[in-house]
Amino acid sequence: MRLNDIIMNRILVVEDEFPIVDLISIALKNVGYEVDYALDGEKGANLIETGKYDLALLDIMLPKFNGYELLDYAKTMELPVIFITAKGQLKDRTKGLDMGADDYIVKPFEVEELISRVNAVIRRCHKKIELGDIQINLESRIIKKQGNEIKLTPKEFNLFIYLYENQDKALKREDILEKVWSDEELDSQTLTLHIQRIRKKLDLNDRLRTIHGVGYIFRGK
Repeated sequence: MRLNDIIMNRILVVEDEFPIVDLISIALKNVGYEVDYALDGEKGANLIETGKYDLALLDIMLPKFNGYELLDYAKTMELPVIFITAKGQLKDRTKGLDMGADDYIVKPFEVEELISRVNAVIRRCHKKIELGDIQINLESRIIKKQGNEIKLTPKEFNLFIYLYENQDKALKREDILEKVWSDEELDSQTLTLHIQRIRKKLDLNDRLRTIHGVGYIFRGK
């Protein structure tokens, strides 16, 4: 799924090292997010004040205002925060999380992990998602297409959300079965049938594709 189809998708990056800002911005834009940035805490606070962001990625060691101060301010705006910082000791991580950060990523980091964690926080903090003409309410577990409710079984819903969270990744059949069905004893035909039903119900034949000999991929584009 392209994340520019999500209702809430604008991210603020506050980081004083421009190469890191550039890396994060390119990665997030490539999956559809809109990204603004600030190179110091003061500008970051001014941008947070606009109230137009759905998530902030904050360094801790910043000029003018540090990340902890920005976190306090972000909380008053009900803005979710992920710390991205070189402060990787346990006491630093627990401090950040105890102060109210929604996640904590230590530099250096893998871009794929960053995207997955951003997706997870967005999903957890913002309960409604739009994917083209499909609307998903994660709290009520209701899916609508062009305003009409589409009936998915609980397993179909869980499978669809797992595919959505791992967009543009080649997913092995055994990994999908493990994540969605956990310790249930099932064969791969069960997964095939669920995939077929999701494709038909949500008209996703062009986006939910089979990778022969591997599994499936949910195309974001």
